[in-house]
Amino acid sequence: MTGNLTHLRSDAQDNRDRIMAVAREAFATEGLDVPMREIARRAEVGPATLYRRFPTKEALVVEAFSEQMAACSVAVDEGLAHPDPWEGFRHTVQEVCRLHVLDRGFSAAFTTAYPRAIDFASLREQAFRSLAELIRRAKATGRLRADFSVDDVVLLLMASGGVRNGTPAIARRLATLFLDGSAELH
Repeated sequence: MTGNLTHLRSDAQDNRDRIMAVAREAFATEGLDVPMREIARRAEVGPATLYRRFPTKEALVVEAFSEQMAACSVAVDEGLAHPDPWEGFRHTVQEVCRLHVLDRGFSAAFTTAYPRAIDFASLREQAFRSLAELIRRAKATGRLRADFSVDDVVLLLMASGGVRNGTPAIARRLATLFLDGSAELH
């Protein structure tokens, strides 16, 4: 993890907490293009304080989205553990879509190569590998289109990133439409 979490003075911890809260809110509502200086201004810290904790924007993005990335990994793991591969796939798509609709910045970070930091990129690649296995299993049931790929899920996530003011209901609807279109016709 970035940001030197161990043994911060209370004022330094307060600054870090404000930076993270502002960054998460700004990235969620405005996307990843919010300048670092603007994040520092909104957090009421100097740019030097921000850069001391997060030397690059990538470091800030990785830290800001570490919880969401972990939640995506859990959703994929739950899908893989489901006894019915199709239902596991459906669950995963719905949950990951919900996470992405609610946070524009996370959707952008997850679906692009923006954060090239090792820890985030490796987590994203592991999620994609697990998702590919989930897709393979769902295809084996005959319920998922034979031409379906991980890229199709990325396309859904990119589309969900375009949803403004998303809600869990919007995420479910978007995921349901996507899944209905992905089901193999019999």
